[in-house]
This record gives sequence, structure tokens and C-alpha cells, in this order.
Amino acid sequence: MSLRPLQDRILVERVQETEKTKGGIIIPDTAKEKPAEGKVVASGNGRVGEDGKLIPMDLKVGDTILFSKYGGTEVKIDGTDYLIMRQDDVLGVIE
Repeated sequence: MSLRPLQDRILVERVQETEKTKGGIIIPDTAKEKPAEGKVVASGNGRVGEDGKLIPMDLKVGDTILFSKYGGTEVKIDGTDYLIMRQDDVLGVIE
């Protein structure tokens, strides 16, 4: 199954965080925080402005982004967890 986000929404896959600290301590699953970093997997066409013209997306598929900790809506597609969020929820692009 594939999903195409509508308007100014993007589909994001969270990046996997490390299992160990720099000092070599293994972090248990219960102590891990969800990463606020992800990769754009799919993107909508953009949103329609008040004048009726299409405002294109700044983000593109493959961008690595930073987003707010509680941003987006979690969805599961074919056993993989994703987030659907608006472009406005993205804090920045990691280059």
C-alpha cells in the first residue's frame, strides 16, 4: 500500500536512534525518547493560497528534517511507523 499526502502535508519516517551512548552504555527501550528527526518519504503538491494559486512545497522527498517532539499524526503502513504532518510543523532541514 502506498500513501500520497494531500496539500501541504508530508509523510515522514523517523530515523533510528542509537542503542548506546558515547560512553558505551546501552539504553533500554523504556528509557528512549522518540527522535525528533526524520526523512521525508512522500510529499503533497502544496497548499492553495487565499488568491487561489498553488503555493509549492519547500520540502522534497529525501530531505532529512527536524520537527517538534509531539508534531504530526502517527500511522502504520505495511508494518512501518510513519508520521503525517504539515510542512508548518517542520522546524528545519538538516543539510
